[in-house]
Formats: sequence, C-alpha cells, structure tokens
Amino acid sequence: MSEFRHETERLVLRDWREEDWPEFWRVTNTPAVMRWLGGVLDAQGREASSTRMLGYRSDFGHTFWPVERREDGAILGFCGLKRCTDANGPFGMVEIGWRLREDAWGRGYAREAASATLELAFESFGADEVIALTVWKNESSWGLMRRLGMAHRPDLDFGQTHWSGTERETIVHSITKEQWENL
Repeated sequence: MSEFRHETERLVLRDWREEDWPEFWRVTNTPAVMRWLGGVLDAQGREASSTRMLGYRSDFGHTFWPVERREDGAILGFCGLKRCTDANGPFGMVEIGWRLREDAWGRGYAREAASATLELAFESFGADEVIALTVWKNESSWGLMRRLGMAHRPDLDFGQTHWSGTERETIVHSITKEQWENL
C-alpha cells in the first residue's frame, strides 16, 4: 500500500508514524477532548485505539489520519475515514471522524480537515455516502456536521456504544456524493 499524504492550505493528513502516538495522546487524551468519547483512556485503551486505527488503514485503505499543522508540524489530532464498526449502528457505512486538541478548537482546522476528508471519500475512495456519529449533547460536533452539508438521519440513530453512554444518545448525520457535489 502506498504512503498516504494529503495537504490543505494549513494542514497535512498523512499516515501514522510511530513517533506520532505519544504526542497525539498527550494533546488529545484530556478530559475536555474526551468528554463525549467515553473519557480519558488508560494505557490499555490508548493501545487498543491505536491498533484499531492502524487496522482500518490495512483493512480499508483509509483511517483516521493524524492532522499535522503545516507551518510547524504540530500534531493537532486526527481526521479521516473508517467503516462504522458499531454493531448497534449503521455497520459498514463509510464514517468520517475527527478529534482535535483543545488549543486547535475554534480556528477552522476541523472544518478544513473534514472538508478535505469528504472530498477524498468521494473522489479517491469511491464512497457514495458518508456518515458521522456523535451524541446530542456534543453540539460542536454536530454543528460542524451541518456546516459541512451533512443532515441528521434519525433513521440511522442508535443506542448506547462504548463511548456514548446512555441509550438512544448516538445521532447520525450523512451526506451523499451528489449532495457534496452540489454544495
């Protein structure tokens, strides 16, 4: 599999390097960042998550890629694609996800990375539709989904996951290739 690298105006999405993980976990495994994602992970949880992300790359050709700021090479978090693996949810659908460090919030990095990722999903990875998951209380996340042109899909909402907490809390937004092209 060839090396993945995609650049935007301010960011680089690329394959993971072993040296990325300590910094990624240092800046994203915080109470504020992990508030809606099941809480801060212990060493076992971090290892399992890293292994899953690397597995998505080998299984599907894409993953949640590290987001690197071009100007200084800082790891800001991740953004990318995977297949929905939650047995309660829309299993197998192409899913976009992002997680950025607190000091990157409110600067347009998530939207820039997510827009590039949606373009990649449709143009490079052959997706016909892309979904995104969050919980109702995470207004920042579903707000970005809507700014990206995604619409809430109540028919795909589902109950408890390892990260969402209570029943019927996970909501799904989606966008089709046609909708993306018409934005």
